[in-house]
Amino acid sequence: MGKYGKWIGGTLGWAFGGPIGAMLGFAFGSMIDGAQTVETSGDNYSSTHRGDFTASLMVLAAAVMKADGKVMKSELDYVRNFFLNQFGFQVTEDNMLRLREIIKQDIPVADVCFQIKYNMDYSIRLQLLHFLFGIAGADGQFHPSEVNVIGNIAAYMDINLNDYNSIKAMFVKEVDSAYKILEITPDATDDEVKKAYRQMAIKYHPDKVSTLGDDVQKAANEKFQQLNNAYEQVKKQRGMN
Repeated sequence: MGKYGKWIGGTLGWAFGGPIGAMLGFAFGSMIDGAQTVETSGDNYSSTHRGDFTASLMVLAAAVMKADGKVMKSELDYVRNFFLNQFGFQVTEDNMLRLREIIKQDIPVADVCFQIKYNMDYSIRLQLLHFLFGIAGADGQFHPSEVNVIGNIAAYMDINLNDYNSIKAMFVKEVDSAYKILEITPDATDDEVKKAYRQMAIKYHPDKVSTLGDDVQKAANEKFQQLNNAYEQVKKQRGMN
């Protein structure tokens, strides 16, 4: 195939999977050009919810990693650990090779997000956003450019601003983070606090992402626990029962 593999792969990807498929196809073609062996059994991006989530995660993760001008080992390790827990060693190695090729590309973030918006449930988009903040903070800090890119991603995916601020507050801690997680302000009444918690508990319930595998659901459980912690913190501050 010479050095045409990545272009053929990119064209086929766009035809069958939109901009995300194009990115993955281009990456796969590049790996063929580089004579790297890739095992694809059990890793079907187009036919399963889990595959769709993984493909979306790889492309958007690459966009976030590149935002500050450098890709950190800690960020790659964060993604690798997710893949290991989900798929095992061989598929993880294949996915990491694809991710490294995707990082080299110019990523059409808006187009990718629009594809996700129209093909992925809202609760799954929220979980995807949660992972992106985890990747951004994997090196122990949140670079403003990375947070800015995640904010743009959230807007393109049509994530409600309050939901974005809620997930952001789980990672980027501020004085009123507990209230932001609950999507309320400190001047809310006790009844409003209880109502907000009930609504958020429904929105963030781990069962909403049960189709994506154990590791994604584990992350959803962690997000749900952060919601509970925020609620308990607010209750303690107010002396609520």
